[in-house]
Amino acid sequence: MEQFADMPAEDRTVLETVERFALEVLRPAGRALDALADPAQVIEPGSVLWSVFDTFEGLGVDAAELTASDLPPERSALLQARINELLGWGDAGLAVSLEVSTFPRFLSRISGNPALMDRYDRPETVGCWAITEPDHGSDILLYSDRLDEMPGRPNCVAHLDGDGWVIRGQKAAWVSNGTIASVAALFCLVDRGEGPVGMGGFLVPLDDPAVSRGKPLDKLGQRSLNQGEIFFDEVRVPFDHLVVPPELSVFGGDFALSTANATMGSTFSGVARAAYELAFDYAQDRVQGGGPIIRHKNVQSDLFSMFRRVQAAQALSRHAVVRNAAAGPSIELSIASKVTATRTAFDVASDALGVFGGIGLSRDHPIEKLLRDARASMIEDGSNDVLGLLAMQRMASKGEAHV
Repeated sequence: MEQFADMPAEDRTVLETVERFALEVLRPAGRALDALADPAQVIEPGSVLWSVFDTFEGLGVDAAELTASDLPPERSALLQARINELLGWGDAGLAVSLEVSTFPRFLSRISGNPALMDRYDRPETVGCWAITEPDHGSDILLYSDRLDEMPGRPNCVAHLDGDGWVIRGQKAAWVSNGTIASVAALFCLVDRGEGPVGMGGFLVPLDDPAVSRGKPLDKLGQRSLNQGEIFFDEVRVPFDHLVVPPELSVFGGDFALSTANATMGSTFSGVARAAYELAFDYAQDRVQGGGPIIRHKNVQSDLFSMFRRVQAAQALSRHAVVRNAAAGPSIELSIASKVTATRTAFDVASDALGVFGGIGLSRDHPIEKLLRDARASMIEDGSNDVLGLLAMQRMASKGEAHV
C-alpha cells in the first residue's frame, strides 16, 4: 500500500497484516465494547475482548516480540511505531490495553534474571503497569526522585521482610488492565527497614489470594480499555522481584515513562488519522448546497488543517520512538510526542465532528466515540500539563534546550 511504500518489503507485509487486524477486528470490537452499559460486561467470559487478545497474540507483532527479533533496533522501533499507529487507528482503548500488557515482560528482561524471564516474559500473559494511586496521580512523576518533598505519603509500600518483600496498599482505579492482568509491573515506595528510601519497580503476580481488585471503571471514553483498582494486603514476593531498586529508580522510571509516552504518541497519531479520514470521507459523500461539501472552501480549509496536524504528530511520534531506540530514553522528546499527539487527536476529532455537523453527535457515527477516546488520552500515562512541567524541569536542570 502507498502509505507503507517507505518501509522494507518484509515490514510492509507486517503493517498490511496489522492494518487488516485494526480494520476487521479492532474497529468492530471497539464499537461493540463501547456500547456496553456496564464496563464489567467488557471483561466477562465470552466477551469479544478475549478474542482480540488471542488474535493479536497470534500475529506476533507486539512490542516485546519485535524487540526480541533480529531486526536492527532503529528499524524495529520504527516498525513498532507504525504498528501502534495502526492499533490506535483501529481502536484507542483496545490499542492501549494490548500495548500496556507487555510492560511486565520488559521489566523481566531488565532484570537479566533467567527465572523471572521464563516466568513472566510470555506473550499470552496479560500485564499491567501499576503506578497511579488514590492520593497521588501524575504528581508521582514529578517527585519520583525526591519523595521527601512530595506532599502526603504514597499509598502503596513494599517492606523488606526476611528474604522477600511484603507489599501493602492500593493502586488507583486508573490502572490499565487492572482488573484482568495476571502480573503487574508495580512501582511503589520501598522500605528496607529503616524508613522509605524511594520508589522501586517490582514484578508482582496478581493471582495471589492477598491481591484483590475493584470494579472496572465506568468512563466517558476508551470504554473498551479495562481499568480498575488493585489492593495489596500483605502480598509477599521474593527478593529478586524488585527489578528496579530505588537507587536506579530514576533510570527505571525514565525508561518506563519514555516507553509509555512514546507509545501513546504513536497510538494517538493513529487516532488523529482516523478522525481526519472519517471527516474526509463524509465530506465527499455529504451533499449540501448543490454538491458534496468537500467542494466548499471552508470545509477544504478545515480538512487541510486536520491533514497538516496529523502529519506533524506522526512525524514527531516516529522520531521519538526511533530516538529512544538509538540513544536511550528521552523523557523530554517522549513527553513532547505524547502531549502533541493526544492534543492533536482531540482537536482533529473535534474539528472532524464539526464537518459532520449535528449528525456527528449521534451514536450512529463513530466520530463522537473518537472524540471521547481522545479526551481521555490527555489524562492517562500522566496528565499533559504535569508531563510538560516534568519535561521542562528536566531540561532546566541540564541547562539544555534540546531543540
